[in-house]
Amino acid sequence: MSHSFAVVASLIWSAGFLGAQEPPKTQAAHPREATEWIVSYAYNANDAKLPRVLLIGDSICNGYSKDVCEELAGTAYVTFFATSKCVCDKSYLRSLAFFLDEYDYAVIHFNNGLHSLSSDRRDWETCLRASVKLIKAKGKGAKIYWASSTPLKDPALTAKARELNAIAARVMNEEGVPTNDLFALMDPLDREANWSDTFHFKGEAKKRQAKAVGDCVRQALGAGKASEAAAAAALRAAATATGPDGRLDASKK
Repeated sequence: MSHSFAVVASLIWSAGFLGAQEPPKTQAAHPREATEWIVSYAYNANDAKLPRVLLIGDSICNGYSKDVCEELAGTAYVTFFATSKCVCDKSYLRSLAFFLDEYDYAVIHFNNGLHSLSSDRRDWETCLRASVKLIKAKGKGAKIYWASSTPLKDPALTAKARELNAIAARVMNEEGVPTNDLFALMDPLDREANWSDTFHFKGEAKKRQAKAVGDCVRQALGAGKASEAAAAAALRAAATATGPDGRLDASKK
């Protein structure tokens, strides 16, 4: 059996797990990095008065997640699942399924790409489709948005991100999933002024992304920004003395 056929066969099976207790592993030959990681926070984890949003992505998502929490404070609660795992990683679907099962989400904002720049494009497309099917199956009617991968400081790597975004655009069009185009938002910006390294962004650039994500979510919810008092109350309610960040200082504003 050829590798490509094995990938397709496994992912077709993966996409057909509707109602199964646990999705099977993806089976693509995507080599793992020297360090693989998952970061996740669920803000206002003990509350269900407001709709909850799930942000899925990588270190870019990790970078803007706290700002999105502040953007949406008083309007929606935020959970984020950020990981170095490419969609082709053998346990990506299982990791994703865990976070999808944690809450009922009103909106799911999904990206996967910068750790996939070297992936076989056919494998990546197949695995991306399986991920979208999983999100739809477990999303319980959540509004789903794809976030295009952000550009990089290096032109050659940016060209690879464009390739993945083009594939994703076709997939999302076929799946009926709208795109929040973070690539187009960031690409015109000066690299020296806005990038902290090859991949990542400085503070104001992250806030720009967070506003775009917040605007996308508010539009999906048909909601405006909460009042300053309501936002501050939501941030205070999210504060914790036991987490690694101590607490959310935004409630002091």
